Amino acid sequence: MIYIWLNLVPILIATALGLMIGAAYRVTFDRSAGRMSIGAIVTAALGLFWFASILAGALILAPPKAAPWIMAVGSAVVIWAGFVLPVVAITHSYRGGRAAFIGRDSLYWLLTMVAQAVAMKLIGLVPPPV
Repeated sequence: MIYIWLNLVPILIATALGLMIGAAYRVTFDRSAGRMSIGAIVTAALGLFWFASILAGALILAPPKAAPWIMAVGSAVVIWAGFVLPVVAITHSYRGGRAAFIGRDSLYWLLTMVAQAVAMKLIGLVPPPV
């Protein structure tokens, strides 16, 4: 987990980017929800920080089997498709969510993860010492 401290700035920037995308999503699609509590914002920030941290680890550890940008975006898409999409779809389905909500929320997470990967790739990540 030392890689998180070594890459704190790119991870924090990716977190802020995720919060901005989330705010834009909320203004666009979730107008009736009202104001978010401080607790909900803190929870979102912590969750997005953890997402960016895990994604940074995946980007650092990704084997150089393709071009670096393909690996960066591809890692975000694979994590989204393998973990995030099923969780969003299952959770919404259990709660009786409509397909439109499942689709929008899933696309929010895909956009957020790709944006975080691109931001961290542009800034650069430092692998942990061996």
